[in-house]
Amino acid sequence: MRMKACLNGGRKFPASAIELAEAAAGAVAAGADALHVHPRDTTGRESLVAEDVGAAVAAIRAACPGVRVGVSTGIWMTDGDARRREALVRAWGDLAARPDFASVNVHEQGFSDLVAVLHGAGIGVEAGVWEPAGADELDGLPLERVLVEVLGTPADRAVAKADTILDRLGKAGYRGPRLLHGEGDACWPLVEHAGWLRLPTRIGLEDTLVLPDGRTAKDNAELVREAVLIWSAALPPEGPQET
Repeated sequence: MRMKACLNGGRKFPASAIELAEAAAGAVAAGADALHVHPRDTTGRESLVAEDVGAAVAAIRAACPGVRVGVSTGIWMTDGDARRREALVRAWGDLAARPDFASVNVHEQGFSDLVAVLHGAGIGVEAGVWEPAGADELDGLPLERVLVEVLGTPADRAVAKADTILDRLGKAGYRGPRLLHGEGDACWPLVEHAGWLRLPTRIGLEDTLVLPDGRTAKDNAELVREAVLIWSAALPPEGPQET
């Protein structure tokens, strides 16, 4: 993985399985090699219900064969109810179109239990770490990668915050793959920093609506094209890290 496209997040578009599939195809054509989506129900609400997750994953796979598809497990989708979230995610094990991976935020209640449920269903786990202390919660867990996520941080402090989390991961003994990204103002500085560190990153309407020059992006594909250029230009001479 070099560039993951995060297609919607809390945004209301793209929302339906068809819209997600169309956005995914555009992002992959622009250079994304993995996808992260927030499936929705028929009312447009973010959903962890197996039927909604399976429909989104199946549509994206049909549009982007061979590209790995991941989903969110944000606890806000069950109004903070960790037990209900775990029950809904457990049902994913019966899906014909299971996600390849799912993100689980370390700071949310029921984190380690949900990691075990996903692992048991054959779904890879990305642990979202927003603060340095989250690195201490990962020991012994079967993770596919850690998402170093810099949120609510001004652009001029984004790199320092990212490096603090990455340093804490090392001190905590985590040696697995990492993906670095930011949201909002922190987004573009960290696309560049990820390239310099030879780490994969992500981009998409979940993380930002604007291009580096402040113009509103037309779609996910435009964001991906710009991010690929910035990330690639920042790579040190020895080339990208294999993760």
